[in-house]
Amino acid sequence: MYLVVGAGLAGSVISERIANVLDKKVLLIDRRNHIGGNVYDYKNSNGIYIHKYGPHIFHTNKEKVWSYLNFFVDFEQYYHRVLAVVDGMKIPLPFNINSLFKVFPKIKSDKLLDLLLNKYEFGEEVPILDFIESDNKTLNKLGEFIYEKIFLHYTIKQWGLSPEDIDKAVTSRVPIRLSEDNRYFKDKYQGLPENGYTNMIKKMIDSSNIEVSLDTGFNDITDQDKFDKIIYTGCIDEYFNFKYGELDYRSLNFENKEYGIDKFQETSQVNYPNDYNYTRITEPKHFYRATSGIKNRTNILIEYPTEYSRDKNEPYYPVLDEYNKKIYNKYNDDGKNLDNTIFIGRLADYKYYNMDDIIAKALHVFKNKIRE
Repeated sequence: MYLVVGAGLAGSVISERIANVLDKKVLLIDRRNHIGGNVYDYKNSNGIYIHKYGPHIFHTNKEKVWSYLNFFVDFEQYYHRVLAVVDGMKIPLPFNINSLFKVFPKIKSDKLLDLLLNKYEFGEEVPILDFIESDNKTLNKLGEFIYEKIFLHYTIKQWGLSPEDIDKAVTSRVPIRLSEDNRYFKDKYQGLPENGYTNMIKKMIDSSNIEVSLDTGFNDITDQDKFDKIIYTGCIDEYFNFKYGELDYRSLNFENKEYGIDKFQETSQVNYPNDYNYTRITEPKHFYRATSGIKNRTNILIEYPTEYSRDKNEPYYPVLDEYNKKIYNKYNDDGKNLDNTIFIGRLADYKYYNMDDIIAKALHVFKNKIRE
């Protein structure tokens, strides 16, 4: 029998594989009162799917991951489009050619576009730091404008740190796109699972070989030695009882508001890089075709980044600075010496994963560390 700690994407995928491929028993536990981890969603009284822990839009170029998920559920096609409020205007994100012509007069925008397309290919995505470090004064000023208006203050709100103090793997996630494509993601496959993520997870773990125990923490399992293997997706520092110190995470608070109107905003997500102390407002009504037609009712989720405090809120994002990476490496070394325990997931690997990345990682871990 296997113990899987955490009923999010990583834990659910591995549980499904163990149950259906190996035909082995699994005890899947989660300290929360629901399955799904941070992709948990629910339908509210207005018939709108609410993403309790913030918007989760599935997108991938990985054929294997897409095929795997579509075995359980169909996906409704959906292209995520994000606007950012800059100097009172709403412009597309990532910053692209359309954004350029929104914030600058046409004459200036034409000159900037000519300069950009002489240096880069149309459709190319350029990291913002390339502009900041450019020897060309015009590109340098453009980069500084985008950096300050879109990236700097948003990053400070999101992470409580300046961009210079964060791993470049995080900062490189915000490119400048030299095209007129307003979609937030460019992946081949994009969408949302029909009837929600919770339903998808429920179907994945619907097996007589899988026993689910909610409101159950890892330390609540007193007979851990009886399991063939333990797959742990929680915080790695907590597993080792914080012997090298606590790792830092960022958390989020959400304010859910309901309005008696058709729509609150033009698209599902509007970012506020500079104004207010929240980072974005999500309107889930835009996600599904069926809910977009609901009259006189809508909900919004206002997202406030905050410090993580153990036992008070949820750890969402690992803070990837040098201090924390050194601590994590110590825990990771200890984890490698455990024969019976496998660590996987954003909290266990202390790494930011997109949804398709963690599913691919879970399938890989099953194949190479469990099925062998």
